[in-house]
Amino acid sequence: MNILKTVAIAAVSVIALAACKPAAYDSTADAAEVAALNQSWAAAYNAGDADGVANLYADDGVVMPPGASALVGRDAIRDFIATDSANSKAAGLTMNIASTDMGVTPDLAWDRGSFTVTDAAGATVDSGNYVSVIKKVDGKWMLFRDIWNSDKAPAPAAEPAAEPAAS
Repeated sequence: MNILKTVAIAAVSVIALAACKPAAYDSTADAAEVAALNQSWAAAYNAGDADGVANLYADDGVVMPPGASALVGRDAIRDFIATDSANSKAAGLTMNIASTDMGVTPDLAWDRGSFTVTDAAGATVDSGNYVSVIKKVDGKWMLFRDIWNSDKAPAPAAEPAAEPAAS
């Protein structure tokens, strides 16, 4: 009789566990936070706030800008952004970001979008695309990997100087 009772309890337990599904993840709030992070990035960049931009990245964040080596860590990111945003600000340029595709899980997100750079008259002087990987660190969304590229072709390499003619 004990065997039947044990089997019955085990069967009921299995059925009960099978009926317990984790609640579906609603990414709406996290997606809104990730979208706001991007807009914070653009606002800080346009203001020349390198600390503000750098503080949006995780400690181990990596940025891969066009025409430059990968920047690893907040200090390297801050140094790059300080120079880049100051140059843009001095030239009267503004960065605009538009997300076109996003995926969010409870701890990791990715965002793909486009950017335009406009001059003081509103004319587009550059445009391109970006992909960002964002992770949750201590409950806060932080940029983790960030890469962007320009739609413009790179400038041609300079021709090497001609060697002096032999006498």
